Amino acid sequence: MIPQDFIQQLLARVDIVDVVGRHVKLKRAGANFLGLCPFHGEKSPSFTVSPTKQFYHCFGCGAHGSAIGFLMEHAGQGYVDAIRDLAREAGMTVPESRDIDPVAAAAAASESQSLLAILETAARHYRQRLRDTPRAIDYLKGRGLAGETAARFGIGYAPAQWRGLEAAVPDYSAPVMATAGLVIESPAEDTGAGVSGKPLDSDSGRGTPDSDGEVLVAQTPGRTRRYDRFRDRIMFPIRNPRGQVIGFGGRVLDSGEPKYMNSPETPVFSKGREIYGIFEGRDAIRRDDCVVVVEGYMDVVMLAQHGVGNAVATLGTATTPDHVRKLIRLASRLVFAFDGDAAGRKAASRALAVCLPHTADTRRIDFLFLPPEHDPDSFVREQGVEGWRELLGKTVPLSEVLLRELSQQIDLATPEGRAMLLAKARPMIAELAAPALRLQIVHRLAALAQLAVAEVERFFQPERGVRGFERGADRNTSRVEGARVSRGG
Repeated sequence: MIPQDFIQQLLARVDIVDVVGRHVKLKRAGANFLGLCPFHGEKSPSFTVSPTKQFYHCFGCGAHGSAIGFLMEHAGQGYVDAIRDLAREAGMTVPESRDIDPVAAAAAASESQSLLAILETAARHYRQRLRDTPRAIDYLKGRGLAGETAARFGIGYAPAQWRGLEAAVPDYSAPVMATAGLVIESPAEDTGAGVSGKPLDSDSGRGTPDSDGEVLVAQTPGRTRRYDRFRDRIMFPIRNPRGQVIGFGGRVLDSGEPKYMNSPETPVFSKGREIYGIFEGRDAIRRDDCVVVVEGYMDVVMLAQHGVGNAVATLGTATTPDHVRKLIRLASRLVFAFDGDAAGRKAASRALAVCLPHTADTRRIDFLFLPPEHDPDSFVREQGVEGWRELLGKTVPLSEVLLRELSQQIDLATPEGRAMLLAKARPMIAELAAPALRLQIVHRLAALAQLAVAEVERFFQPERGVRGFERGADRNTSRVEGARVSRGG
């Protein structure tokens, strides 16, 4: 039996609108989505999908359930198979029930709820502090951000105080604060230091005020000291597909380092899996049937402000297989937007390699390279939404990026260069999952290598490849030697 807490975690990661939307044409109807019921014949739509409650319901036939139930009813899958399919799409591994302690499972489910609650509390606190901090407001205005956009994305401000969250969370010492990644704990110095490392007032036993007048709390020698992870940063809440806050990204207002800081790994947040803007952009992504991947939080926010709502970001990390698995399910077209400089092309090369195993002949993956002096934020502010749309019409398909990557710094005028082309291509072709696209690329490679397609295919065969060519050469050598012997040579 699959543990119930795992099922709850799985349902929290997937979005039922995406699951149902792959099989039913849905249209926004207020807070829900509406479509023709796939379980009985009807001409007027009575089938609703709720993104907030994460269930579907048909007012005509009474069909009702979760994403798991939909796959069972619509695709005829068994309960376990439906869970395994959803888990694979979400990048999760279904645990074996014999390895799960029921008490521990219940505790984990309770912990997840506590984490989500405390993260939402922190998000509200950061939003309030932004309204109270003219310096932070001026910074965002200077970046061209409108108040309505900041409100839509829940942008806030973490004050420069060491224990600023204590105002929102009276039980600042609660373990959930550290588990959620909101505070940092470090060993207290035996010198009687406060949380900032400043010496304590020996007369009062309390901390001395810091630069903004906050009194630092004394710590008992030998114990740990605790302070806010995010201080003096613009805060971007990271939401899951349900809209729940699962982590934060924080940006400094000045030239401090690190420029961006993300929440650490927690039971509800994994940096290599999560995507910023996936909740806020869901309607635009579904409408355009296209999702654009950019680098930073501000890129997503500013594009949305200018009417480009289908952009998301990968939290400042290189694209991972989990990212691609999640993105490829959102729309039939996936566009990676990179800066046009050397760093951007290097990032495109990494993304290309990650995408190959997830290609499909019914999906399209494109690459967009911006002018070297721009990122998406600066480009859309200067060129506007029309300029962005024009740029989006000049994307380079995955096949062209792959061929450029393979041909780079190779002299195709020589046999050695053409041999190197095929040698470089072989492992990448092996990763390519889309059979029709693979065939097209092999034809292009054959033309570049000045060989017949059949010869290139034989070279790419996993069971033969280079060794097959070597065996063929050995057989030819044997025949020559045999001929010499028969002639008495």
